[in-house]
Amino acid sequence: MAATWELSTLPNGLRVVTTPMPSTQAVSVNLFVGVGSRSEPQRLNGITHFLEHMVFKGTEKRPDAIMIAQEIEGAGGTLNAYTNKEYTCYWNIVPFDRFATALDVEADMLLHSKLEQVEIDRERTVVQQELKRNHDNPGAWAGRLIGLAVYGEQPSGWDVGGSVELVQEMQRPDFVSHISEWYKASNIVLSVAGNVTHQQVLDLAGPLFEGLQPGGIPTVTPYDPAVTGPRVMCESREIDQCTLFLGLPIFGRDDPDRFALRIMNDVLGAGMSSRLFREVRERRGLAYSVSSGYGYLADAGVFNISAGVNREQLTETISVCIDEAERLATDLVPDDELRKAKDHNLGRFRLSLETAFSLGQRHGELLITKDEIESIDDVVAQVEAITAEDVRAVAQRILARGKLHASVVGPDINVDEVEAALG
Repeated sequence: MAATWELSTLPNGLRVVTTPMPSTQAVSVNLFVGVGSRSEPQRLNGITHFLEHMVFKGTEKRPDAIMIAQEIEGAGGTLNAYTNKEYTCYWNIVPFDRFATALDVEADMLLHSKLEQVEIDRERTVVQQELKRNHDNPGAWAGRLIGLAVYGEQPSGWDVGGSVELVQEMQRPDFVSHISEWYKASNIVLSVAGNVTHQQVLDLAGPLFEGLQPGGIPTVTPYDPAVTGPRVMCESREIDQCTLFLGLPIFGRDDPDRFALRIMNDVLGAGMSSRLFREVRERRGLAYSVSSGYGYLADAGVFNISAGVNREQLTETISVCIDEAERLATDLVPDDELRKAKDHNLGRFRLSLETAFSLGQRHGELLITKDEIESIDDVVAQVEAITAEDVRAVAQRILARGKLHASVVGPDINVDEVEAALG
């Protein structure tokens, strides 16, 4: 399956990337807008996510949410959207013969949403219920707390959805102003993948998106490493299990050590062959689920270890996880384990790029965040070049106990006990 792409920039600055896949029956249309929660003033924290909801509520051409949904679902397709700290994505997938409709719907939603106050007031409750649902989910809430612990009270650490209280105060002029500041052509990428040609996309996209305004966007507040939250953030609940996160600040997404981190993470906590899984679950029986992972911003990131454990085994699990991580900073990974980690990492990478949706997402995300698309061959070559010394060096760089944070949601949590376990 081909993964080559073509890239053009329209006169107003909108970038259009197309990944032709002639053998598929699908087309995936993905619109990436370079605005997320870290782009917001504190008073409006959560408005990017709220706006993501609102563009589905109706346009002049399609006056309500049902009409928008039926255009795509009536063709057998799917439509949705998501927001994170740095960008928003609106996407749909349709049979390739309905591509023109799919693109028209996306453009109509982006450019012509009515944003009626009555609909804002109605959807406000929906957004607030989503926030409450996330709070009620122990795993999701512990993950939210570790981000706040590591980043602290700065835009990088704010919740993508804001808060129930902030969402309550947002009004139509706030949304209109947010769009006028951030929804500029140069800050948007249209990424289409599937059974369609680049010229077909350009022929339709040109007229549909010519209403996007050119121009610059505001400056995003840089990450300040001096700002952090509490070392330990806990919430006691009358539930059966503790959800644990250990978190550390790391570098941004373009750092040269990012490929070494991929392999370090794979060795430590990616999959059933990882060290954490073998030690925490198989050998000690401390947890059903345990893993490690990381997330990037442009200029920062968080590395984390997570586990679900019984209350009585919480501190032992913390100690074992830290010991396994620190071993990577002292001992070289054996050659056979390094080879297995690379094969696992690259295999998952290749298998994650088998669909029109996955390729449309990959190429759009890379353009909106990095202004370039790394080829699959380049990524493979970079990973293959990683040595055991590289893995140890990146572990030494990021695994500092003084920067370690923890979050726990579970029964009868004692902050002092968790802090003592961190060492």
